[in-house]
Amino acid sequence: QVQLVESGGGLVQPGESLRLSCAASTSISSISSMAWYRQAPGKQRELVANIARFGRTNYADSVKGRFTISRDYAKNTMYLQMNTLKPEDTAVYYCKADLNSVNYWGQGTQVTVSS
Repeated sequence: QVQLVESGGGLVQPGESLRLSCAASTSISSISSMAWYRQAPGKQRELVANIARFGRTNYADSVKGRFTISRDYAKNTMYLQMNTLKPEDTAVYYCKADLNSVNYWGQGTQVTVSS
C-alpha cells in the first residue's frame, strides 16, 4: 500500500509559477512510474505529465515547455514545476503512482490561476 500526499497548490496570477509536491509513503525507487493529473470543474481528469522509473518523461501538449516533472529519491517525493501559468491550468492536481500494476492516488491539491 502506498499513501500519496500532494501539496503546493494555491492562488496565483497568470504568468506566475508554482511547484507541486507529492510525498510518498514508500521508496519511490520501487515505483514503476509516477504522474500528475488534473481535473478542472466540469471536465474529465486528464494526464499532465508522467515520469518512468529511469527518468523518461512525457507531457501533455498544453503544458510542454512550461511544466517540468521530477523526482527526489532521497525525499521520496515527486514534483511538478509549473511556470507561466495560465487560467486554463486551474484545476485540482492529483499525484498517481504505479506500483506492481496497481495505481495509487493522492487527495489532490487545488491550483487556481486568476487575475
